[in-house]
Amino acid sequence: MIIELDDEVAGNLSKTERNVVNFINTHEKELSKMSIVDIAFETFTSPSTVSRAIRKCGINGFNELRYRLMQPSEDKAIASINEIMNKSLIEAEAVLERISMENILAIVRCIQKARQSRIYVFSRGLTTYVAREFSFKLELLDYNVMETDDPNIMCSVTQHLRSNALVIIFSLNGATRELIESARNASLVGAKVITCCCSDQSPLLEYSAKYLVGYKHSPMYPSRNTR
Repeated sequence: MIIELDDEVAGNLSKTERNVVNFINTHEKELSKMSIVDIAFETFTSPSTVSRAIRKCGINGFNELRYRLMQPSEDKAIASINEIMNKSLIEAEAVLERISMENILAIVRCIQKARQSRIYVFSRGLTTYVAREFSFKLELLDYNVMETDDPNIMCSVTQHLRSNALVIIFSLNGATRELIESARNASLVGAKVITCCCSDQSPLLEYSAKYLVGYKHSPMYPSRNTR
């Protein structure tokens, strides 16, 4: 039985919610390949009802239920995907808890003030994809943006910035030497630096006027590049 029900928990469930729990407990083998929408369809309920029933049983949502179910799993492909989904869920929840809405609004205002100047977006490694997407969105909003992951270019450019320039840095671990050097250069000439990284011990924060610190869950396997 996947979900153990004692008298107290069962008493808090409606008839519909008990039907959902009974379905889950009697379809253990199929659950690994089902979504919350599939369960709702099979039990003639809604995804919100399924989610509520699961949470009343002390499980923090459908993803946690599925993760528990897949530990261990004979199907390595499904187990691997499930592990990735669980990792993403943990990171997303942790980031939302760590980020201040006031700080986000302050960063938005910094970006708005930079409309008449230039915004420089720097990154290295895997965060390059995030930086490019972010830069593209700024360009769609008609901002003047320069984006690069070239260490020589960013270190050189930041030595000659105007004081009204805005530098935005994306870094996973916050320890990449070229990004730290670029942040230092920009800070010395009076430009404003905004950093988005996953380490509250990053040297980048020292040179940043504003920053967002996210969360990186421990990797499931060795990463090729985590800069």
